[in-house]
Amino acid sequence: MTDGWELVVGLEVHVELSTASKMFCGCATDFGAPPNTRVCPVCTGQPGALPVANAAAVESAARLGLALNCAIAPTCWFHRKNYFYPDLAKNYQISQYDIPLCSDGWLDLDTDGDPSRIGIERVHMEEDTGKMEHRGGGGRLHGAEQSLIDYNRCGIPLLECVSRPDIRSPEQAGAFVRELQGIVRTLGISDAKMEEGSLRCDVNVSVRRVAADGTSEPYGTRCEIKNLNSTRSLVRAVAYEAERQIHVLESAGQIVQETRHWDEERGLTELLRRKEAVTDYRYFPDPDLVEVVSSAAWVEQLHASLPELPATARGRLVEAGVDGAQAATIVSYGLLAWYDEAVAGDADPRTTANWLTGEVVAQLNERGAEPADTAVTGHHIGELVRLVDDETLSHKLGREVLDAVFETGAAPTRIVEERGIQQISDEAALDALVERIIADNPDTAATIREGNTKAIGALVGQVMRETRGRANPQLVNQLLADRILGG
Repeated sequence: MTDGWELVVGLEVHVELSTASKMFCGCATDFGAPPNTRVCPVCTGQPGALPVANAAAVESAARLGLALNCAIAPTCWFHRKNYFYPDLAKNYQISQYDIPLCSDGWLDLDTDGDPSRIGIERVHMEEDTGKMEHRGGGGRLHGAEQSLIDYNRCGIPLLECVSRPDIRSPEQAGAFVRELQGIVRTLGISDAKMEEGSLRCDVNVSVRRVAADGTSEPYGTRCEIKNLNSTRSLVRAVAYEAERQIHVLESAGQIVQETRHWDEERGLTELLRRKEAVTDYRYFPDPDLVEVVSSAAWVEQLHASLPELPATARGRLVEAGVDGAQAATIVSYGLLAWYDEAVAGDADPRTTANWLTGEVVAQLNERGAEPADTAVTGHHIGELVRLVDDETLSHKLGREVLDAVFETGAAPTRIVEERGIQQISDEAALDALVERIIADNPDTAATIREGNTKAIGALVGQVMRETRGRANPQLVNQLLADRILGG
């Protein structure tokens, strides 16, 4: 960020809810269905069709609001937001306007050891639009030869989480989205996959001068960057847009309120359209939908049923002795249940954390899988950790067994028995082999006796090869040193 300037960012994060049916009709919400096979008169706004609010979606919205420390409105309404988009068949979107279901909350962040609290202005319910595919013209409408519309997504329950303009750096904006993504997944209300569009971000960016005494000017004119679908793109887009605005202002130009597009390949934002004002949408209460009433008892029940949230879970792991970065990885990868189950089975907390954040995360990344996509359990992880700790397996053999667990879903002990790959830690069993290796390599043994102790590694390697990696490497190292150096 250029000296003498301050960045001001507010985020609008859209979360698709993973309910079985759409927001106002019974159409299925399954991802990847053939185009236009999940549509009905309600979600496409046919004359005479009457919407009914999805109770499960309302409950999910309230749970997210409570997790973000919001107040839940005792009574709220749905409004029609009027505008034309080709992927919204009825020419208006059912949303919330003056009274959202959730308002005035906050989200605490810790960005590189710098704690901060970001205000949440509102979380409101609405329905998603359809999806367009532009063929030719680089996948964009401009220059396209054909534009196809899939209305399957039209009407899927959507939450819009609007932050206050409290964010002051691109990295803080990325941290906000990652933390919100973790909360949403912990609540189980959405898969929050940015690559599939179930979590999308619009970001409002402005800059203002900061005086030498630290005081700031009033907020500058903001520009909105639409539909950012990864935290990497978000961070890059905010950083670029801030510098663009600073350059315009330092060149005696003016910032115009507008909506901009982020071009990932070119690394820049560009004009999409001039920004509409709220009055342009001509909101009015939807006459087909009844009001949403939230009783105090219902809200209290939901609050009491909230699961342990990511920040609390990270704190608990750190208190148990897990490194802070590892705790963040365990929570963000959705490995907390595996950790808890393994430790409950007497696996060491730190060793379990090492395996989860090292070998297990590597397996998940290599397979492109989420924990829930696999047959692995926390019990498997705990059993594996104990087998390595009691030297039944070396770390290398442990990796081999973990790979087999991912492949088969079988228990580690069963894999070890079936493959006969227990680590050899019996000194008597290794002694004859160590003696032979020394006899077969007199020059190496002489080099070691002359003081080049690093050469012992070559002999350890030979023992490990002949035992197919089963020999305890620490014991082999010690036996070789004792035999050659007379320790």
